[in-house]
Amino acid sequence: MRDPMGMNLLTPDQHIATVSEFTRQVRNLLEEQIPEIWLKGEISNFRRQASGHCYFSLKDARSQVAGVMFRGNAARIPLNPRDGIEVIVYGQVSVYEPRGIYQIIVRYMVEAGVGRLQMEFERLRRKLEGEGLFDAKRKRKIPQCPVSIGFVTSATGAAVWDFIGILRRRHWLGRLVIFPATVQGAAAAAQIVEQIEEARKSALVELLVVGRGGGSLEDLWPFNEEIVARAVAQSAVPVISAVGHEIDFTLCDFAADLRAETPSAAAELITSSLLDFQERLTSAETSMTTQIRRRLERAESRVLLVDSRLKGCSPVALIERAYLRLDEMAGRISGALSALITRQARELNTFGVRLARLSPEPRIALHWQRLHSCRSRFYEAGRRELQSVAQRVAFLAKRLVNTGPDNVLNRGFVIVRDPSGKIIAERRGLQAGKRLVNQFRDGEITVDVVNTEAVDGP
Repeated sequence: MRDPMGMNLLTPDQHIATVSEFTRQVRNLLEEQIPEIWLKGEISNFRRQASGHCYFSLKDARSQVAGVMFRGNAARIPLNPRDGIEVIVYGQVSVYEPRGIYQIIVRYMVEAGVGRLQMEFERLRRKLEGEGLFDAKRKRKIPQCPVSIGFVTSATGAAVWDFIGILRRRHWLGRLVIFPATVQGAAAAAQIVEQIEEARKSALVELLVVGRGGGSLEDLWPFNEEIVARAVAQSAVPVISAVGHEIDFTLCDFAADLRAETPSAAAELITSSLLDFQERLTSAETSMTTQIRRRLERAESRVLLVDSRLKGCSPVALIERAYLRLDEMAGRISGALSALITRQARELNTFGVRLARLSPEPRIALHWQRLHSCRSRFYEAGRRELQSVAQRVAFLAKRLVNTGPDNVLNRGFVIVRDPSGKIIAERRGLQAGKRLVNQFRDGEITVDVVNTEAVDGP
């Protein structure tokens, strides 16, 4: 049933939508119909919250739309958003239900001029990737310690001097060949390809570095050209891409066998194996030095041990040990005598105590006098006995010296022996012609017996 104005009349079972339901329906419809979109416009009313989320408007000459970029996406974009710059954004349309306004949730943002290059970059990347040009299986291993390196770059740029400076500082002594090429502008890509081919033809290098210093996306664009990417991928020599742009990759980076952030980083990568080898060599030298020192120390210890054993077996050591034993025996004898005297004195004291208990004082005094007298006589008798023994020993020693052969010779006597060394004490038994040895004090004389008859004195 309709009212006079043509509108449907409300029926009892008619569903009445709330504002929230209506807004949700609108949001679902927009998100289903426009899931993803690229927009171009100028930023206005830009503000960054403390949470890191960014809120702004995108406008052109006739319209504007609200936009929001959450913290994670805002941290990854390659520019600093601000009012007045023209940008290209990629995002999803949605509706902010509390206010009932539609907006675009931005996932990515670039400046408008850069955006065209970025889209061209993505197109080429997908194309070459689909052909397998960037496949990791086709990439070759970089030589660990190359002795000849080629560098395709500007011969007058700072990058080549930074590259050479790193090689010199790390003591790389190989050969570096510069293949000069323009690295910026319309003619750069063709020259880079030409020099890569020249490196192949020359056969002078075993590793090729292609790169330049940093710059904007427009400056680095020659390294995103399709012909450069294909030349790098098809190079007969392993290639390191060293385009000085640390944040983004170039197609040359994807096609190369290895990517370095800058030419200096490429030089460090090339010489890293050399430094590792030098460190291993230094470590091996240190280890060998340590082992040699330890072996020398062990050998020295063995030598000292053998030396001490030899000293222990030497005659000097034996005599010294004999001296020690003699001193020890003398000490023991002295100790025994002292102990004996002490014991006898203690016994005498005991007898004295017993006598003191059994005798009156006069008798005790008398016995003490006798005791002292006996002790004195005992000491005197012992002294005289020791003196007598010493005199006898001295007398016997003197007699021994006086009757010895040397003393007899000193008095003018001669000892006569036969050739066998037997002493001839008498004339009987000697025959003429027998040879005798006469020993004097200062030597010996050999004589022959001429006559055995006795010779009378005057």
